[in-house]
Amino acid sequence: VWYCVRLLAQDDVPVNHGCFQPVTVITPPRSLLNPAFPAAVAVGNTETSQRIVDVVLGALAQALPGRIPAASQGTMNNFTFGGVDADGRQFVYYETIGGGHGGGPLGDGISGRHSHMTNTRNTPVEALEHALPVRVLEYSLRDGSGGAGRARGGDGVRRVFEFLAPAVITLNTERRVNAPYGLAGGAPGQPGRNTLLRSDVEWVVSGKHTARVEPGDVVIIETPGGGGWG
Repeated sequence: VWYCVRLLAQDDVPVNHGCFQPVTVITPPRSLLNPAFPAAVAVGNTETSQRIVDVVLGALAQALPGRIPAASQGTMNNFTFGGVDADGRQFVYYETIGGGHGGGPLGDGISGRHSHMTNTRNTPVEALEHALPVRVLEYSLRDGSGGAGRARGGDGVRRVFEFLAPAVITLNTERRVNAPYGLAGGAPGQPGRNTLLRSDVEWVVSGKHTARVEPGDVVIIETPGGGGWG
């Protein structure tokens, strides 16, 4: 919430107790944002934070029309996998993948980049293939996945992995059903999609998915585009 408020400041604002005084956050007990033990909680800093940002900015857009951009991809597209390679060495990997930024009053959204809470580096294909038993078959922008508008939303990313050893994969992603919203008349961006490919048979899987893969299996991650503005 404070991040969203800070975006509206004209100058750089230090983070200290005084900055939080004008902001009150009310979360009902036993709700998603105020759970009680033993409720299961996870990915608060990756996926839940993105949902909060979309909600708060969407609300501020009603109070401050013309100042707030459309929704960005709204997810970190968390992808983890691990296993044992042909030489008996254990491997494990975790990466997040960029997507489209929302268009806004200052111009088009940026394509293929992390937004809001993410702030993690891109993993070069060469480093990934050198260290792990995977091959990256494609790493490209999803042309046209950003929402239309006077300011277009940025495009998402298409990242395709072929596994060279057995592994267990986990996808923890959002915006696979509900698309990033447009604002001020702009169109929403395209939702993301997760696909598994085995022996030329393709399965579209949910945003939260765990599976075992074998050598030759392919995982396709297509990240959301940003919403359009205007």
